[in-house]
Amino acid sequence: MTRLATVGLLIAGAVGGVLLALLATPWWWLCAGPLAAVALTAVYDLGQRRHSVLRNYPVLGRLRFLMEKVRPELQQYFVERNYDGRPFDRDTRSIVYERAKGVDAEEPFGSERDMQERGYEFLVPSMAPVDVAEEPPRVRIGGPDCAEPYDMALLNVSAMSFGSLSANAVLALNTGAARGGFAHDTGEGGLSGYHLEPGGDLVWEIGTGYFGCRTPDGDFDARQFAEKAAHPSVRCVSLKLSQGAKPGIGGVLPGAKVNAEIASVRGVPAGRTVISPPYHRVFSTPRELVRFLARLRELAHGKPVGFKLCPGSRTQFLAVCKAMTAEGITPDFIVVDGAEGGTGAAPLEFADHLGMPLTEGLFTVHSALTGAGLRDHVKIGASGKVATGSDIVKRLATGADYTNAARAMMFAVGCIQAQRCHTNHCPTGVTTQDPRRARALDVGDKAARVARFQQATVDSALQIMAAMGVRSTVDLHPRLLRRRETDGRFRSYADLYEWLAPGELLAAPPESWAADWKAADPDTFAVG
Repeated sequence: MTRLATVGLLIAGAVGGVLLALLATPWWWLCAGPLAAVALTAVYDLGQRRHSVLRNYPVLGRLRFLMEKVRPELQQYFVERNYDGRPFDRDTRSIVYERAKGVDAEEPFGSERDMQERGYEFLVPSMAPVDVAEEPPRVRIGGPDCAEPYDMALLNVSAMSFGSLSANAVLALNTGAARGGFAHDTGEGGLSGYHLEPGGDLVWEIGTGYFGCRTPDGDFDARQFAEKAAHPSVRCVSLKLSQGAKPGIGGVLPGAKVNAEIASVRGVPAGRTVISPPYHRVFSTPRELVRFLARLRELAHGKPVGFKLCPGSRTQFLAVCKAMTAEGITPDFIVVDGAEGGTGAAPLEFADHLGMPLTEGLFTVHSALTGAGLRDHVKIGASGKVATGSDIVKRLATGADYTNAARAMMFAVGCIQAQRCHTNHCPTGVTTQDPRRARALDVGDKAARVARFQQATVDSALQIMAAMGVRSTVDLHPRLLRRRETDGRFRSYADLYEWLAPGELLAAPPESWAADWKAADPDTFAVG
């Protein structure tokens, strides 16, 4: 039967039903109404020119769009196995939910992982384990030029802005941070009352838009910055150079999310899409970057100042190291954001193909700082799919001093990985400015879950360290992490990468680093 014949039958059926409803009994409307709606839809589908599928298969073609719309949910709930979902598998999501709820996160009947596959990793247990530490260690953030050092927890809330997150989500995260004694990175969207009201420790992130400390034309406003940095809840300041999911491009906040409140916090017009530029106005060379970091620290009255980046070029980061040495200025910390990170939306090509994964990024930053003789002055944070105690230990073993988590913290406040973050239609009220949706997120309940998740995850990391015979985080090293390679053999991370000795680049760069070190220029970000 042709499509025109099908549509004709639908129309005839609808007309017949209407006549029967009018002439016989109103009960015929139960049949005529739906038939009329389907017939009108079919006529529209035949006449429209946007979708070829609908022109060839009126009405029925709409089933394709419906299945596409619900495909992520069908995949998540009925298709994917416990250990192969993306970006986070069901096992990882479940362990976060369970710890957030205070439920024992244990797995019966053994692991479901394929331990023979290439890339499988394991941490080395000891034949002489030690007692678990009674108190979680803290990491002192503050180099030689820092007047107000800060003791950072092993796991903290990574950068997520008010605007990208709802007010209730920000309140829950900061309240949880205040209860648990860990830090909360504001993201680049500015300091809001929701960040400040609960009293949790804040890392104030300054991005390329300088939100919260910007002039009307979008430049950096030193006076505004100094006033807000003086707030007692602001414990550190982080300058964002790039982020994991989309290094090299600016952020975008859709106009639908930019209500009057967000506009006031960011210092932008309400109702208009906010685009952060991909570059900073206040510096254009590595030397100017480190000078600006020194200026921020001075304006912040000596509080710790650092920067965040998703590394790409080793030469470029070595240029920054040379600038630090030449200027005698070091940041107090550097946050390495892996390419696998990212809580909001990003172009698929950027998310999939730009930037180093976290392991390689950590290795690059840690080894470069060590080889340049700067590592003792700079602490390193790791951000990118950190969700479990083993994630923390792996990052500490491969160059980090502490870790940050964004999506795991979103799970703790109710995120279900619906991947609707950029649409303003988040089903759990986490990433929306729709008041009706946001009110579903109960701040008191979710704040308690954030605190429980952080504590349980750090406790898990300490238990793993004890099983490895490690008493202190400084005793973790790359040889304690092994990975299966293509030949089927396990190799330690100490053998997989060339870790530099302190000052090695200054004395005699190894052959594998020599060309990059020579090409690095403190007066340009050019790759060379």
